[in-house]
Amino acid sequence: MDGQEVLRLEGIEKSFAGDQGHRVPILRGINLSVHAGEFITLLGASGCGKTTTLRIIAGLEKADAGRVFLAGEDVGDMAPDKRDVNMVFQNYALFPHMNVAANIGYSLRLKHRPKADIQRIVGEALEMVQLAGFEERLPGELSGGQRQRVAVARALVNRPKVLLLDEPLGALDLQLRRQMQLELKRLQKQLGITFISITHDQEEALTISDRIAVMRDGRFEQIGSVSAVYDRPKTSYVAQFVGGANILRGTAGSGEETGTLVFEHPAGRVRVQNPGAPIGPGEKLTVAVRSEYLVLGPPDSGEGLAATVTEKSFAGGQLRITVALAGGGETGVKETLVASRHGIDSPLAAGEPVRVNWANPAQAVIVDRHL
Repeated sequence: MDGQEVLRLEGIEKSFAGDQGHRVPILRGINLSVHAGEFITLLGASGCGKTTTLRIIAGLEKADAGRVFLAGEDVGDMAPDKRDVNMVFQNYALFPHMNVAANIGYSLRLKHRPKADIQRIVGEALEMVQLAGFEERLPGELSGGQRQRVAVARALVNRPKVLLLDEPLGALDLQLRRQMQLELKRLQKQLGITFISITHDQEEALTISDRIAVMRDGRFEQIGSVSAVYDRPKTSYVAQFVGGANILRGTAGSGEETGTLVFEHPAGRVRVQNPGAPIGPGEKLTVAVRSEYLVLGPPDSGEGLAATVTEKSFAGGQLRITVALAGGGETGVKETLVASRHGIDSPLAAGEPVRVNWANPAQAVIVDRHL
């Protein structure tokens, strides 16, 4: 990234007609600043507003309120074909009767570019997406990954300021999707073009992005670097949606040390990091901690949370151990935590008592303080 702002959304609002004439809000005054050469992903569950946001940037939808700036110019009233952006749709939208070369060069022909220029640019685009030699094939003769590359090449031949990707890998199987995640990242860095992608797949967002904007109910819950969103979530929603963190609810204990404090829970006491404003004894707290940070020790191993192993399961190369915490917490229902570790062996068995802790207070993050 070179630091120059290429796109800015200011106070964007959008609603659609619902039942009995009521308007259903989709976007609730969102703001976003995107820099040149950045790969940013809008991440959220279905219905959170991410597709509508992308379509407003592209000019395919008009915002009810707010402004869209592209390279400093207000483009809110500008037609889609007049904006220096291109969009790759989830279904790729290739012309089935045109071969690969014709699909990629379509927009150049509309602009009446010389035939020699079109041939040269299309050839460069095919090299870029590693499809040289596929010029004469029809879309129906390509694999899903190859069609996706053609769609990206078609969008890039005009060198737009911003490339918009609408769930670009959603139609691919898991192995190919992971391969294409790396391919998209390589292309974006090679070209230096700003990419804005949307997905509901948090693993995909973590893999391809420079920054992630987590959306929920038409608002941005958190915008930040991959490491900030994963390691320092601001809300319990972000903590659970991105990486599936464990959530604990309790109160602040006394005896705060520099940068840390005691977290009191019916199951015991642990230390958490407090990089923010001072927290007084007895204040209610919500804490998020990743499964990979949990340490399960003997029940008499000192400070920690008393728990009982309830289940062991395998996920890829990881062993997932579910434990039920002692005590009922605020809800009166026993809370469960999931610990994960590499490998598939553990002497722990269902029904065995353990004590749960983490190695570093910084691995437990206080969330939801602004709510």
